[in-house]
Amino acid sequence: MHRPVLLAILAAASLAEQSATKSAHAAKSCSDISISARGEPARFMWLAKTKARANWRRKVRATPGLGTDYANWGSAETSDERCITGEDGTVCVFTGYPCKR
Repeated sequence: MHRPVLLAILAAASLAEQSATKSAHAAKSCSDISISARGEPARFMWLAKTKARANWRRKVRATPGLGTDYANWGSAETSDERCITGEDGTVCVFTGYPCKR
């Protein structure tokens, strides 16, 4: 293949990739601030996670400019779930950038 043809093909592929990336970001609008919320101690890990997730959602809904549209943990970007177990049970902290689709 001639070099100018190869360069044209590579340029077209790069533009197509950039367009697809922009479309994906346009479909998902995310907050510029990260929200972090701690749950109450629980005897079971699943319950500790449920409490932390509920507190994260509550905090997002109460944040000016965000609200219910952003309060889905499954849509959060750069999400992090940290849990620690001690004498009083398990406590989790959820941190993430709220997003809406």
